[in-house]
Amino acid sequence: MAILIAGVVFWSAAHLLPALLPTVRNKLANKLGEGPYKGLFALDILLALGLIIYGWKTATTTLLYAPPLYGSPIVGFMMLLALVLFVASSAPTNLKRFIRHPQMMAVVLWGAAHLLSNGDSRSVILFGGLSVWALLEMVFISRRDGVWKKPSAKPATADLIVIVIAVIAFAALLNFHSYLFGVDAIAGF
Repeated sequence: MAILIAGVVFWSAAHLLPALLPTVRNKLANKLGEGPYKGLFALDILLALGLIIYGWKTATTTLLYAPPLYGSPIVGFMMLLALVLFVASSAPTNLKRFIRHPQMMAVVLWGAAHLLSNGDSRSVILFGGLSVWALLEMVFISRRDGVWKKPSAKPATADLIVIVIAVIAFAALLNFHSYLFGVDAIAGF
């Protein structure tokens, strides 16, 4: 379990540094150079992902609680919404006029959906840990960046494209979840 925890901590620390301590990030980038700094950041993220994957696969887990929404369509809806938010974070959409941090909200929804359908210790560490990271990230980025300047309105087709991409990704995840992650996503449906 320690390896999984280390992965979540490395992931969170690497991402929180620029938001929480932008002057430290800028000093590091100036000292190392922007390219090497980004390379170091990428290596930390790869290390974190490796630790998370290996830690997940090797962790001895125990049931902490009975998951209240295991197999519920509510979890599926939460995941679809998380995918819409995640895709919208990289596209010019109207959603960004209402949600300041769509990608971080996607992580929180993803984590919450998994915590509502999984009650084991490794799930709490991974999904709970990354949800806490995303919530902190939103707070620190908002504090760092100041007043939110909402983007201008976009054509409705931009939102429709995001929804279509998210639905396709959702269908693919439902289909391949057991192959990718070893757990059938629709086992309870």
